[in-house]
Amino acid sequence: MTNPSPDSIAPSLAFIEQLAHEAVSTLPTSFREAATLVRIRVEDFPDEDMLEDLGVDDAFDLTGLYDGIPLTEKSTADQMTRPDVVWLFRRPILDEWAERGNVSIQELVTHVLIHEIAHHFGWTDDQIAAIDRWWE
Repeated sequence: MTNPSPDSIAPSLAFIEQLAHEAVSTLPTSFREAATLVRIRVEDFPDEDMLEDLGVDDAFDLTGLYDGIPLTEKSTADQMTRPDVVWLFRRPILDEWAERGNVSIQELVTHVLIHEIAHHFGWTDDQIAAIDRWWE
């Protein structure tokens, strides 16, 4: 999908979620199974508690967030109290998409989702950046 014309409607929460699930379905088999255990939530913006916990002042600065215990830190003895969640924030994603103008909404949603799923696998931001050439 390419960027919509200015008079078209912005992608909905449901559409962003659909794109995220499509991205999970394209992951290599070895990652896909574990990724399907992570719940995907799409909201317009992060809530105030998320922003405060992360020390983020501007809600537009956060396109996604992994909320859970990375697989590298889980134990079979742990009691699961809540599911791991990848949050995608529609308005910041749409702003970045409009600012870039050179990627499809599918590409951007996939990028944000995979970045957050990498945290589920225990990768740090520095480890992700070492192989992610997206920002070059």
